[in-house]
Amino acid sequence: MIKLIHLIFIFSSFISFTGRIILSVVKPALLQNKIMKIAPHIIDTLLLLSGFTLVIQGNWLDGEFGWIISKFILLLGYIIFGVMAMRLKGINRWVAFVAAIVCFIAIFITGITKNGFI
Repeated sequence: MIKLIHLIFIFSSFISFTGRIILSVVKPALLQNKIMKIAPHIIDTLLLLSGFTLVIQGNWLDGEFGWIISKFILLLGYIIFGVMAMRLKGINRWVAFVAAIVCFIAIFITGITKNGFI
């Protein structure tokens, strides 16, 4: 059940991020809406909580957990590049956006394979 909830929040976070990037180009005024400012934080918080719950429930810290550290490092990259994508303009925005998406995909693959780079 937790895994399904985690997957729902993964895709919700991805849709939220890409949607906000698109809105920042098409209709930036919509991003000033209170719900548009709060919802991504709620989604991402619930995503992190469900992830931590899975780690604890699965006793994944008892064995080889380099993949969890890899996911954490990639998550930091995703956050940094995501913030840059939201704040920068022009080509720099799109470079940061692509870098954030690459981090997101790497997090997803690492979670599925449980094979990190550490």
